[in-house]
Amino acid sequence: MFASELISNTIPPLRTSDTVQVALDRLSEFKLYHLPIVNETQFLGIVAEEELLEVRHPEEALGGLSLTILNPFVYQDAHIYDVIRVFHQLQLSIVPVLDYSKNFMGIISIHNLIDYTSEIYAVKEPGGIIVLEINNRNNSLSHMAQIVEGDNAQILSSYVQSFPDSTRMEVTLKINKTELSGIISSFERYNYQVKAVFNSTITDNGTEDRYNSLMNYLNV
Repeated sequence: MFASELISNTIPPLRTSDTVQVALDRLSEFKLYHLPIVNETQFLGIVAEEELLEVRHPEEALGGLSLTILNPFVYQDAHIYDVIRVFHQLQLSIVPVLDYSKNFMGIISIHNLIDYTSEIYAVKEPGGIIVLEINNRNNSLSHMAQIVEGDNAQILSSYVQSFPDSTRMEVTLKINKTELSGIISSFERYNYQVKAVFNSTITDNGTEDRYNSLMNYLNV
């Protein structure tokens, strides 16, 4: 997935001729904390809501103010992991996307990113979750997949979390079935340490409804 494929077409950028009040209204409308300022196709930077709220005269144009303008962006062919890194490092609610001529193409909002993340990690798909604690030398996803497939199941998604100054890591597996006892027994038989199990058959107490409510709220 490239950055250009995640661009939101519903959030217009600000212009230097827009007033502070216009900017604040737009931030409120789209539930964001940052917006880009663009003239024609020239990306000028990002303005933050917290600074706009301190402006005494909201009827003033953005171009006439001395604002702290951030300048983060990704190129159109940046991988989704690079986009996530920019969001995380700078604590942004949007990331601008530029072409290689530095022309503004659009923005990726945090809401787009949440939607995409829910897809790649199969959040909406029914199933169970197993968290394994392993040594980093034993990180063989192919072997884990064989164990899961041996129980007529499949891994829908997975991710790895490492820990500083440790040879241990956690591997989280989302599996397309909720009866996990056979798979758990197989992992333990191969000396995997099963750290946690989340079986939606047992523990689902409205999580999906809450997730759908959150998605509806973010899409308002």
